[in-house]
Amino acid sequence: MLLQIFFSFFKVGLFTIGGGYAMLPIIQEAVCHEKGWLTDEEFLDSISLTNSLPGPLATNCATFIGYRLKKVPGSIAAILGTITPSIIIILLIAMIFNHAMENEYVQAFFRGVGPAVFALIVNAVYKLAKSAKILEDKLMLIVAIASFAVIGFLGVTPILVVIAAAIIALVADSVRKTRTAEKGGSDNGSHS
Repeated sequence: MLLQIFFSFFKVGLFTIGGGYAMLPIIQEAVCHEKGWLTDEEFLDSISLTNSLPGPLATNCATFIGYRLKKVPGSIAAILGTITPSIIIILLIAMIFNHAMENEYVQAFFRGVGPAVFALIVNAVYKLAKSAKILEDKLMLIVAIASFAVIGFLGVTPILVVIAAAIIALVADSVRKTRTAEKGGSDNGSHS
């Protein structure tokens, strides 16, 4: 099982360019659909938790999933699987970097990768929004768009946005529960 965890995350690390959010669909495909280790909902919960921790999202996610599967040895296998391809690639690039960056094909590759990484990130956001049912809840959709705008365009720290979004969710949930209780109470009163 530890080798399976290592090689699953090795494959994720090997074939992903663009960092954390670009890796999410590939991690989800590997752990939810190929291996069946987590459901899509459990994966979404793991992203919610690991995204709130300091450090790279992909390694945090790998640590959490590895721990869920095989405790500390599973975490170590998942982390090593995730970072080993990057270490190998960085060592290879460092050996040939000066010559490679002058090559027109290498420059064209990096120009082409940018839009592909953007598409992967948009795809990850869409899948996570769909799993979280954000697209079905108008308030959640407004909070998600506002959060993106405030972080992206105004440069507000994500920590404040997460705290504000949590407060909004708690208030909205409280209002919904109060309305439901009032409807239940008025229904009971009207029958007597």
